[in-house]
Amino acid sequence: MFGGRKKREKIELSKDAYKKAKRFLLFLKPYRWVYLVGWIFLVFSSITALLFPALTGQLLGTNEGDQPMIDLPNLDMTNINNIIIVMMVVFGAQAFFSYFRIVLFNHVTERALRDLKRNAFNKLIHLPLDFYNRNKVGELTSRIATDINLLQETLNTTIAEFFRQFITIIIALTFILYASWELALWMLAVVPVLAIIAIVFGRYIRGLSKAAQNESASSNSILEEVLTGIVNVKSFTNEKYEANRYEERVNNIMRLNIKGGLMRGGFVSFILFGLFGGVAFVIWKAKSMEIAGFITEQEFFTFILFTIFLGASFGSIPDLWAKIQKAIGATEHLMDVLEEPVEKEAGTKIQNFEGKVEFKSVYFSYPQRKEVQVLNGINFTCQPGQTTALVGSSGAGKSTISSLLLRLYNIDKGDILFDNQTIDSFQLSSLRSQIALVPQDVILFGGTIKENILYGNINATDAEVIAAAKQANAYDFIMSFPNQMETLVGDRGIQLSGGQKQRIAIARAVLKDPKILILDEATSALDTESEKLVQDALDQLMQGRTSFVIAHRLSTIKNADNILVLENGKVVEEGRHQDLITNQNGIYYKLNNTQQV
Repeated sequence: MFGGRKKREKIELSKDAYKKAKRFLLFLKPYRWVYLVGWIFLVFSSITALLFPALTGQLLGTNEGDQPMIDLPNLDMTNINNIIIVMMVVFGAQAFFSYFRIVLFNHVTERALRDLKRNAFNKLIHLPLDFYNRNKVGELTSRIATDINLLQETLNTTIAEFFRQFITIIIALTFILYASWELALWMLAVVPVLAIIAIVFGRYIRGLSKAAQNESASSNSILEEVLTGIVNVKSFTNEKYEANRYEERVNNIMRLNIKGGLMRGGFVSFILFGLFGGVAFVIWKAKSMEIAGFITEQEFFTFILFTIFLGASFGSIPDLWAKIQKAIGATEHLMDVLEEPVEKEAGTKIQNFEGKVEFKSVYFSYPQRKEVQVLNGINFTCQPGQTTALVGSSGAGKSTISSLLLRLYNIDKGDILFDNQTIDSFQLSSLRSQIALVPQDVILFGGTIKENILYGNINATDAEVIAAAKQANAYDFIMSFPNQMETLVGDRGIQLSGGQKQRIAIARAVLKDPKILILDEATSALDTESEKLVQDALDQLMQGRTSFVIAHRLSTIKNADNILVLENGKVVEEGRHQDLITNQNGIYYKLNNTQQV
């Protein structure tokens, strides 16, 4: 969706973008009445603001015998003292209306954006894994943060100002027509030209803004990737390469923004020149008409003030419209996320689950690489409580099988059965609640040790957390820290060693108490001492559970009930360790001899 499409992306917003933007109105719907009241206050504040030029023109042009443009009952509006009193009342009313307009708009905006953030986050965590294979996490987070900030500004300020200017134009034109229809026609002569130019320039400018947004998202993605993998960057001395890669993106952003600035500057300059040139001409025409006696001095001053208001409104509308277009583009990206299909939860809850697993002629290829067949007719059965080991070269399909057990992807053909029922007959959350994964690269959340263990069962008691830590051989090192269970693990668990992180992950799995356990090379990256502690913890964890062990070190799977040897997505050998090593022409025999050497 996002990743890799910026070069192909059209500059203009499509009709579909406007349709997607309308979906955002659903987030405003629960607060529509409050929003409506806010709009009423906006109209009132705009009207009271426009009483200022009318009253000022009346004040400046008041002469004995003149008929006031604004006439209030029981109040002599030819008296400048009375006009000042009315003006102060108008200012007070405008302040009152403006205050409540701002408060109500903010009330609605913050709640609507809260709902949008909540929905977007809920959508993201329920999207299938393939979505994250197609999109960079850094780009996604950047888009959501940036786009929601754009919406916040638009809902709070830009839309209100945009419609305020329209109200100003309508009321100002009404007063100008009342003062002199001939002068009003002269003023209206410049409007169509300005409108056409605004449309042409506006489309081009918002295209540049959208392209700059895409480049900004890409640069943020690079930033997050580099900082996350800073050890790799430094160990491969690729600081210069990454700096150049990031510089290329920020240079593109700069060029697009400078180009956009040039266009906006030229646009505004042209508008101002044409606008003020037209205003100057109309003022000259009005003064000529006043001298000739066609309009009064009061009408002249009122006309000039309203002309200035009208000119300012016309001048600000293109920029406000460009901001609204930018927000529509931002909404389109958010709606793209919200329209992504989530993982299907349909099915029944697992009852009295025993843990039997069968693969029947399973074929699978990853959605982004359909031409590459990863699994080619896999068949095997794992009885409840048995341990099945998966061995083979990289790319043979071992980790893919673990992903399919968790139903992170749907198979292309064949069947995966749990307790003799197909995998898609169970609710996804119910199925995954019965499975625990201990991966090779453990990622901990940046909280405390206790919080990370509780991730296996957020409702567990302190006693259960301690028991899980002890079973995982983690209790002793946890208690050695000054803050013990409340020790902060740092970003992604950086404060802990590899063995310590593995034991925290095992404690998390113990707390989950699953029927099926997946160990994805859980000890391959550890030193001998750490491996022994982790392996002891794993041996305890596997007791009474259906276990799948992905391992490169064959010494860790000698006691497995069944070993599947994979090659090119097929099971080429199957059996126990003592049986497989008797086949001197077999792959397992060769792997075993190689490791012993």
